[in-house]
Amino acid sequence: MGGYYERICNLSIYRYILQKEALKVISRQLKRRFGDIDASLVEQVRNLSAEQLKELGEDLLDFSEVADLVA
Repeated sequence: MGGYYERICNLSIYRYILQKEALKVISRQLKRRFGDIDASLVEQVRNLSAEQLKELGEDLLDFSEVADLVA
């Protein structure tokens, strides 16, 4: 049973790290593309899952203004 618990913990840690690294990349992309953005938008991005951040990273390629982020 200890092995199962350890695998679950490792998976949770992996997902946490993946989400944090994706957040770093997206934050840099947003800053580079739009400069400083509203703190409420930053907080919304911070609360996205790793999968949502991945989708946002792809969508950012099509964004032309910050308003696209909330549309």
